[in-house]
Amino acid sequence: MAPHPDPSSLALGYVAENTINTLARRDLQNPTHTQQVTLGIIGVYVVVIAILWNVPYVRMVLWPFKMLVIAFHEFGHAFIALLTGGRVKSISLDPNEGGVTHFYGGSQALTLPAGYLGSSIIGALLIFCGFNIVASKIASIVLGVCFLLTLWWGKRDWLTIVTVLLAVALLIACWFIEHAQALRFVVLFIGVMSSLYSVWDICDDLILRKVNESDASVFAKRYGGSSQCWGVIWAIISVLFMAAGIVAGLAAFSQSFAQQEKDSQKFIPT
Repeated sequence: MAPHPDPSSLALGYVAENTINTLARRDLQNPTHTQQVTLGIIGVYVVVIAILWNVPYVRMVLWPFKMLVIAFHEFGHAFIALLTGGRVKSISLDPNEGGVTHFYGGSQALTLPAGYLGSSIIGALLIFCGFNIVASKIASIVLGVCFLLTLWWGKRDWLTIVTVLLAVALLIACWFIEHAQALRFVVLFIGVMSSLYSVWDICDDLILRKVNESDASVFAKRYGGSSQCWGVIWAIISVLFMAAGIVAGLAAFSQSFAQQEKDSQKFIPT
């Protein structure tokens, strides 16, 4: 006699199938007005960050966000190093010189690219969350904790400390602007910056010649090829992750600004 299917499994399967069918029916080629605004802001962020990242003195505006993105990058190294049997000795973060993770053992062929890929995946998730206020609220709580953690591993001069604390204050303030509508755009900003970190980092290494060379340079020295070649490959992968985050955001969140504000009042209202 064949076993009866578990009712909970049937229900879960039904919900999953219904969700997939709902997403499939949505017309991603015709985004709503709210989604169009979000896409436009993402495009503006790409241009603005690219300019600010490479302009001396002005680039200091990005310091707290850069520290956070570098932390995501280094955590990617540390996670894969541990996952492949290695040991992490230390992690250091510096907005000028870049970050560095000292580890031994494990698979260096996997650990070196993990920084770029890790920051790209986190960036894609943040972009996904940036399409919705409630999702951005959840993401901002995690980001606030991560910002404070960067003070533990990061450079501890007064300017870095002040800028990181100001970034945390910005996240908190955005909770109270238009029922946290502004929070979406801060989360999107960090998401775009993290998604394309491989591009920014390669520019730092090849153009500005920062102290800590890029992972692409180290990978090329150990496994052959040029740093430019590996940099382009990882940059393409980063862009694909970013595109996936955008598509997922379009598919999952089609609510208008007004509807999002209404929904946000059900989750830690402000």
